[in-house]
Amino acid sequence: MSKHQFTDIRVAIEPDNPAVQRLEFKCIKCGSCKAVCTDYIGVCGTYDLKATGDVPICINCGQCANVCPADSITEKVEAYEVAAMRDPEKIVIFSTSPSVRIALGEEFAMADGSFVEGKMVALLKKLGADYVLDTNFAADLTIMEEASELVERITKGEKPLPQFTSCCPAWVKFAETYYPEMLPHISSAKSPIGMQGPTIKTYFAKKMGLDPRKIVNVAVTPCTAKKYEIRRDEMNAAARHLGINGMRDMDYVITTRELAMLAKDENIDFTALEDKAYDDFMGLGSGAGVIFGNTGGVMEAAVRSAYTFVTKKTAPAALYDLKPVRGLEGIKEASVDIDGLKVKVAIVYGTANVRKLIEKIKSGEKSYHFVEVMTCPGGCIGGGGQPKDREYKGDALRAKRIEGLYKRDDSMQLRLSHENPEIIKLYEEFYGEPLSELAEQMLHTVYFDRSADLGGVYIAPTEIQSAAGLKQFRCKVCGYIYEGAILPEDYTCPTCGVGAEMFEEVR
Repeated sequence: MSKHQFTDIRVAIEPDNPAVQRLEFKCIKCGSCKAVCTDYIGVCGTYDLKATGDVPICINCGQCANVCPADSITEKVEAYEVAAMRDPEKIVIFSTSPSVRIALGEEFAMADGSFVEGKMVALLKKLGADYVLDTNFAADLTIMEEASELVERITKGEKPLPQFTSCCPAWVKFAETYYPEMLPHISSAKSPIGMQGPTIKTYFAKKMGLDPRKIVNVAVTPCTAKKYEIRRDEMNAAARHLGINGMRDMDYVITTRELAMLAKDENIDFTALEDKAYDDFMGLGSGAGVIFGNTGGVMEAAVRSAYTFVTKKTAPAALYDLKPVRGLEGIKEASVDIDGLKVKVAIVYGTANVRKLIEKIKSGEKSYHFVEVMTCPGGCIGGGGQPKDREYKGDALRAKRIEGLYKRDDSMQLRLSHENPEIIKLYEEFYGEPLSELAEQMLHTVYFDRSADLGGVYIAPTEIQSAAGLKQFRCKVCGYIYEGAILPEDYTCPTCGVGAEMFEEVR
């Protein structure tokens, strides 16, 4: 008997899930979590708890928490652990993601899309931060590595195309679970938070004369999946580089909602705070880094720099307002002219949409050079840890957040990642150049085939089965699912060994 109850109307959540939790006494059995996980995320309904050993498949995106009207599902709260770090022996460093500053104000009755960067920094200082740095800096660093990798894939052909972006940890886990054959296509560049952590504990620590053992790195993000990402075994590059056993690159992740919660708990009047600036070094990001929070933003930022990397010329004005990659359509396509080279790109959010796109790529129906993937609606601005849309404004609210970040980019002098003077200095003094040996060690990562987590049973969504002309046949002994147009007469179940006569078609 499964330990997970009511799975006919709600998602199953493991107690040790690092990203989300369920407060059982609050659950009203409304079915909202199951609907979003099934229809939008494309995970619920694709696995069988009997086959997985009663362990639900979860990509940690937190959309179930975002839509839960009773706050029964929430992020795994780390804010109170962070608040307890007011210890003179600790050096607490906060790094803030692009999308937090465009949504935090909603928690304090400010207008949708209010850009509150200065107040956000002031709040973190008031909460005891020793340093407040900008993850936009690491977004620029990500572009340096990811765009360089894209240029190599296109010009050298040593890795397969299309290249998929790697900034979204929920998407990466989705690919590891459902499409391990596509892992060579995903950029090996870490996400901005994945790069920020080790750079702080090595380069920043050395420049500032800090003991990395005393640093407590806290990422403030719109994303619950980052709580999972920072705990991946391989996210300890600084420890390996410095020879410090047990040290993590990033120690805690708190969401936009958690930051607002801390402010309210301490009765801080957020709207009355006087704006403060980020601390020096790793506090400067470009407009390209700002738009990382929007669907299409990573693509646009990468294309701006890739153009210069290929042509050695300044990107034309059209690449600063790349309309075809913007907007709230779930799947978008564009063709970018890089000095005569036509680069075909696609932008997709919602992993159910990603599945449709990947199937078209695998069948040869679609062909691209570069594909940006975000799990959450509208990109990170709709992340699982963002303020809840309690008035059900939907895309209207997301559009306001997106507009706010694009306005910020448009108003900035520095709009290209590779022109960020602090990024230039970082490479001169530490990493050398993009894709260098040290950059590969610290800023790049590897992925793992997690398809075994499905326990040999994958239940493809109906539209995928229909498009591929597939049927499903279930073993009546062990429940294994075989997919194909027909079940071969001599087929043997790979799990329990019975023959084809013990299979029945699933309808």
